[in-house]
Amino acid sequence: MGWSKRLMLSASFAVILFFQPFQSISASSGERVIPMGHSIGIQMNLSGIYVTNDVLINNEQWLKAGDSINRLNGTEIISLSEFERVMTKVKKEQVNMNISRKGASVEVMAESDAVKRLLPFLKDRTEGTGTLTYVDPKRGTYGALGHQIVDSTLKSPPPFKNGAIYLSEIEQIKKSKPGTPGYKISTIIDNESYLGTIQTNGVRGIFGTWNDAYKKVLAEPLEIMQPMELQAGAAEIFTTVKGTEVEKFSIRITEVEEEQFHFILTDTKLLEVTGGILQGMSGSPVIQNGKFVGAITHMFIDEPKKGAGLFLVTMRDGERRN
Repeated sequence: MGWSKRLMLSASFAVILFFQPFQSISASSGERVIPMGHSIGIQMNLSGIYVTNDVLINNEQWLKAGDSINRLNGTEIISLSEFERVMTKVKKEQVNMNISRKGASVEVMAESDAVKRLLPFLKDRTEGTGTLTYVDPKRGTYGALGHQIVDSTLKSPPPFKNGAIYLSEIEQIKKSKPGTPGYKISTIIDNESYLGTIQTNGVRGIFGTWNDAYKKVLAEPLEIMQPMELQAGAAEIFTTVKGTEVEKFSIRITEVEEEQFHFILTDTKLLEVTGGILQGMSGSPVIQNGKFVGAITHMFIDEPKKGAGLFLVTMRDGERRN
């Protein structure tokens, strides 16, 4: 992308934003969606169970981080609870395991005691935090993050069967410093009440169906700005740095490119609290002259006051509705 500084995404997922061509469903002039800025907890149930670390399972063989376990002694394994249930019935000294490794099916024999000790190194869910970008009240959909979720264990977008986003509360801020990105510490308020389902985990964000039960958190829709309208100069972001309160903070647009823009934080109140952009701010809406510009996606590690964002018209291309 030709950026001269080192960049880091401002969400808790360690991923890189790539731009790929999609069939455009870009916003037409005058289209409106609701800017959000709420902190969200993200949970995705994986399509199977995955190994998080290299683990020795007999005298010679290892399970590798990123392997998925398909079957134990011929029984299909689809969750950690299923894994535990099968292992409680194992009486033999060895267990036949079928695993997937880099797309290939592999049969291995493992010592039963080693397999029973595997549980702390297995996962069937990936979790993280970020910021809700917009809700489209006409379509009943939402968009968040502005970039893809890549699981830290798998080093790739996780194959998932379902997922949801939840309203979260900021409990603590670790401030950003040059060379050291800060982050939000937050917790989901209610695990039984989701904001929306996750249907797509794409390079331009996560997207899904909005839960109408959360109409109370919605504000007034804003017109989506076309990229050629954005001007260098004053703008603002919507984000959450305390509790569940969405606040407005000032920024200055410094550079405008085809699908993204650069900016610098100028709000002294925000800088005093955060020191700059934080991990977990990915998806924070950017507004200029009453129009919805896009979302924060990146920070400059060495200069945490500086960041970059994705135009909303580009982000919404990633929604790819059927």
